[in-house]
Amino acid sequence: LSLSLSLSLPSSSPLLSAAVSFIGQSEFEAEVLQSDLPVLVDFVADWCGPCRLIAPVVDWAAEEYEERLKIVKIDHDANPQLIEEYKVYGLPSLILFKDGKEVPGSRREGAITKAKFKEYVEPFLSTSTVA
Repeated sequence: LSLSLSLSLPSSSPLLSAAVSFIGQSEFEAEVLQSDLPVLVDFVADWCGPCRLIAPVVDWAAEEYEERLKIVKIDHDANPQLIEEYKVYGLPSLILFKDGKEVPGSRREGAITKAKFKEYVEPFLSTSTVA
């Protein structure tokens, strides 16, 4: 039992969060492409320093925008098909999806502060509510 547990992310991992869940290739369509809410996908890796830096910002955003935005993380190393399909070259990479499609201009790479995150995401959210 302890051997199988050591293969999963340890609970102390800076990439692990209660607010943001990791998904993989098999959940991508249901969790991202078929979501009623816009979905921000955070592509990360355990070995990525900037990914650990933005983890608290992403966790904060998941709570701050809970009613308007769903946030999921995808492990770069475990999901090569998604990495190739969405041409993720740098980590962390943020991509916003709405109505099953990548939102044009929503791609962002690298670490981001809370203030910059708000500047980045809010214009996409304000245009996503169509009366």
